[in-house]
Amino acid sequence: MSLYVWLVEPFVNYGFMRRALVASLALGLGAGPVGVLLMLRRMSLAGDALSHAVLPGAAIGFLIAGGLSLPAMGLGGLIAGLSVALLSGLVSRTTNLKEDASFASFYLTSLALGVLIVSLRGSNIDLLHVLFGTILAIDPEALTLVGIITSVTLITLALVYRPLVAECFDPGFLRAVGGRGPLYHLVFLFLVVINLVAGFQTLGTLMAVGMMMLPAAVSQLWARTLPGMVVVAAVTAAFSGFIGLIASYHLRFASGPTIILTASLIYCVSLLAGPSGALRRLIKRPHLAG
Repeated sequence: MSLYVWLVEPFVNYGFMRRALVASLALGLGAGPVGVLLMLRRMSLAGDALSHAVLPGAAIGFLIAGGLSLPAMGLGGLIAGLSVALLSGLVSRTTNLKEDASFASFYLTSLALGVLIVSLRGSNIDLLHVLFGTILAIDPEALTLVGIITSVTLITLALVYRPLVAECFDPGFLRAVGGRGPLYHLVFLFLVVINLVAGFQTLGTLMAVGMMMLPAAVSQLWARTLPGMVVVAAVTAAFSGFIGLIASYHLRFASGPTIILTASLIYCVSLLAGPSGALRRLIKRPHLAG
């Protein structure tokens, strides 16, 4: 087979493959940079918790719409995710619990509640679609929603990039100069939630965070500066979506898990061959010899 048959023909012949590719590229452009900031803030597990927190809202949207209506489920997931983020912050500020502990508590409650709601009215197939996504079944309406979320993410990051970075690395300095750290923290959590909603549209609630955290981890192994990490993360996420779709088409695998496994494979290769990987640490550098 030629490279054209392997890499291009599926997208030329099938509209659902083209829509899935556009959704993957858009998701990578938005989720990759957000994942970098999430990892630098040491909030990786919080991102995982929020990805499950959208489930009850999505389930309620499923019930109201009477089926797999992605806009209704996306709106419900957005409301649920933001509610959990705000409640977790409130609990951590009014009790002795740390924010990660409150996130974990709400995440377990949300996951159980969401599965229960879907199982009451939907079938096992509906539950699988909610948990693992249906990227090949994404319609133009849902694709538009993903595109809007990516655009809002990139514009917001461009507007509040400097205070977000300052709040990430030195929140004490931001407070000293009169910066509104809590406000920027809420803005950042909003970006995390809406990108998880976009990921839910394509990869399901269980794997949406994968397009954030795996490319972010790869970027830390290849780039030294924050802008470089953002670019590497976005490119890695988009490339994982493209290769994952190609592999799932030819091998007849489920598309969502294949995309995440592709990102995982890139991460494993980066662990070994990246500038900060294991092989570089094992090889003695000439200027350090002797």
